[in-house]
Amino acid sequence: MKTPKRLQALVTEGLVDEVIRQLMSGKEATVYIVRCGEEIRCAKVYKDQKQRSFRNNTSYQEGRKTKNSRQARAMEKGSRYGRQMQEEAWQSAEVDALYRLAAAGVRVPQPHICYEGVLLMDLVTDADGHPAPRLNDIELSTEQALEFHAGLLQQVVRMLCAGIIHGDLSEYNILVGSDGPVIIDLPQAVDAAGNSNAGPMLERDVANLASYFGRFAPELDGTEYGKEIWRLYQAGSLSPDSELTGRIEIEHRIADVDAVLEEVKLALQAEERRRLYQAG
Repeated sequence: MKTPKRLQALVTEGLVDEVIRQLMSGKEATVYIVRCGEEIRCAKVYKDQKQRSFRNNTSYQEGRKTKNSRQARAMEKGSRYGRQMQEEAWQSAEVDALYRLAAAGVRVPQPHICYEGVLLMDLVTDADGHPAPRLNDIELSTEQALEFHAGLLQQVVRMLCAGIIHGDLSEYNILVGSDGPVIIDLPQAVDAAGNSNAGPMLERDVANLASYFGRFAPELDGTEYGKEIWRLYQAGSLSPDSELTGRIEIEHRIADVDAVLEEVKLALQAEERRRLYQAG
């Protein structure tokens, strides 16, 4: 096929030898199958921020580190330079997450390089060597659903032990490769320790898994794996080998209203100090 404009720079630099075909196009990116020497890989071309559904969701950006304070202030103000920095941060977030997760043994595509807004990584394939289907596109037996669910919970735990939460995990960004499910699409990955929304996002990811696999295995309905995982993490006792039950003990405690109000007060004061610092 004719080389798309966004991939031309990689061809010119010798990073890609041939663009074979488009694999898919979503709200966040368009993915192509490419040949790099003797290897068949995929090239993820990020779409312009105006076309992306996550572009204005600051809850995902909380806790992400920037190179310096000037860039951070520019991103907050939304200047042209700031938007450029946000774009680079969005792309690098997925690259950084993929490298960290691959090193931690999480089943994600192996990244190779991100150049000119294009991420080169391994192509996930099925047993016949064809591009792997999405989880949403295959039928599962009850036994398969339970097996995949258990395996993906282990991956979520391993991700969290590496300090990362997917933030948008569902049957639409899981591929079923020759060796089982592979997690993809991580530009919105969340820093577990630095994001105040981390707990709810982790629980939502896990709930999405239970909801989907519960269609094939109703015994997963009503499980509380997300809350269980997050409690273990907060207690500092979560490990890749943690045994999960899907059940938690509900604590019957009266809320400390004064403590809650004090936390709100401190948060407002911190926000005011941040604004004053930016104004200066």
